[in-house]
Amino acid sequence: MSTSEIHDNPARLSPRGIVRMRRRAALHKFTRSFRHSPSGMVGLCLLGVFVVVAVAAPLVFPRSALDVTQAIANPFQPPSWDYPLGTDDSGRSVLALVVWGARISLLVGLAATVLSMVIGTTVGISSGHFRGWTGGALDRVTDWFLVIPYLPLAIVLATVLGRSMLNIIIVIGVTSWPGTARLIRAQTLSVEGRPYLERAKALGAGHYHQMTRHVLPNVTPLVLANTTLAVSISILSETTLSFLGLGDPDNVSWGSILEQGFQAGAISQGAWWYLGAPGVCVVLVVLAFNLIGRAVEGILDPRAAGR
Repeated sequence: MSTSEIHDNPARLSPRGIVRMRRRAALHKFTRSFRHSPSGMVGLCLLGVFVVVAVAAPLVFPRSALDVTQAIANPFQPPSWDYPLGTDDSGRSVLALVVWGARISLLVGLAATVLSMVIGTTVGISSGHFRGWTGGALDRVTDWFLVIPYLPLAIVLATVLGRSMLNIIIVIGVTSWPGTARLIRAQTLSVEGRPYLERAKALGAGHYHQMTRHVLPNVTPLVLANTTLAVSISILSETTLSFLGLGDPDNVSWGSILEQGFQAGAISQGAWWYLGAPGVCVVLVVLAFNLIGRAVEGILDPRAAGR
């Protein structure tokens, strides 16, 4: 049903139906605007390639291709027709390692970002909505996490929790939320002063109703734009922790490939393909998410496009 039909026959839809129709219209407008963003489409296509590669990894290379005992090629063999990205120090195909590594790197990056956004959004809305001791305590906790250097804190937590994929997700998510909380808090303070929220308070709306029905929908665009930019940071964090030997030893990721190549002396051996392939993949995925994030930010906040 079109908007004009609703204006002509307002009784045909319930209030919830009107809300759903407006949300569908907003989603359609966002999709149309995103399709007209060259940088956003380039980032989306680039990201789509990596997602397809990650999903199809078991179909392209069997799991046994990662087993050191199954390797039959020469160590540090340069790229060839049989091994397009060469081999590692154990004779395994670097291409197989990179393809399987995409699964872990993308999964950890996305899962850690979701955890970070949930914590940051909850703390940001709560610290901006509540006054007095509660809001002040949450604000001080955010300041504490912002003051502590990120990488040393992540290293300490990863060392204490142990080496596993779940622990890496928790470490990245727990240490990367303060920036999001600061942004959401500032937006929450702006929303708190709007007339419709004052009316909701006067009508007796509780804190939960105010935060979920009035504040959260208004900060959601900022959360979405920040999420796409935070994924790239999470992927870089996973790569850094894996390179430092704190990643999951049972799974291959781009960071673990870089760490193994460094430990095996790929630089002194002149095996540039061993370190270059996962490094380029990290750069391309980070670039893809940044392009998508900037496009989303420009659509949701037209003032950002001018800057």
